[in-house]
Amino acid sequence: MPYSNYECLIVERHGPVGWLINNRPQQLNAMNALMRDEFATAWTELNDDPDVRVIVHTGEGRAFQTGVDVSEIASDGVGMQRYREGLEDLDLHFTAWQQKVWKPVITAVNGICAGGGFHWVTDADIVIAASDATFFDPHVSIGQVVAIEAIGLIRKMPAEAVMRMALVGRYERIDAQRARELGMISQIVDPPDGLRDAAQELAEKIAKNSPAAMAATKRALWGALELGLTDACKAGAKELVSMWGHPDQEEGPLAFAEKRDPRWAEPARDAG
Repeated sequence: MPYSNYECLIVERHGPVGWLINNRPQQLNAMNALMRDEFATAWTELNDDPDVRVIVHTGEGRAFQTGVDVSEIASDGVGMQRYREGLEDLDLHFTAWQQKVWKPVITAVNGICAGGGFHWVTDADIVIAASDATFFDPHVSIGQVVAIEAIGLIRKMPAEAVMRMALVGRYERIDAQRARELGMISQIVDPPDGLRDAAQELAEKIAKNSPAAMAATKRALWGALELGLTDACKAGAKELVSMWGHPDQEEGPLAFAEKRDPRWAEPARDAG
């Protein structure tokens, strides 16, 4: 399917893999107001494309993403006020989680990931990084509060590591090796210029699986983060049972027995 024209993003598909690429390399992919609006559309288009089974998110140039465009905030007369209503109501639309994307999402961090860039680390299903990637959060160094991104990171990382990064600000960076040790990422790609190939390869592995089963799995696991153990298991059981009678449940064992690749049912447009 054709995608919209974007100024701040590149949206494309390679086989079963949709790509969302931050495309403001001269600004280290910082998010201006237009980019924020384009994210909402891009996630929805990729999620609605029946040919996309997995989505990879990465950046052009030497940075993955460096948060909100501070230059725009400082010079346009609106500043942080444009974000007030969305934040007060937590009505945000620039990550896959915020847009209720139930297809698997891989964030592939190239180079610098700073500040608001952690939104997409936090809200991805899988995060990989180039060996030269660096991570830091400069919010407190420019008089801003660390909140939404770091709250999400505490799900993945030790709380003290998140707190240290939040309070040290711009004066300390985490390298890819340390990020993996802390559980922020699951794979380091070396050399760095192999990142996109590695992301495509991983995405193609994931794309071999049942789209319906993966969507239900993702809803169950993300839903568990919102609930206590018993309620999470009850909700997960409903997702499990929802696949009973689905053609993929018969096709999977049959394909295994016949030693062939499975032919999965096409996912419904409104799944999830």
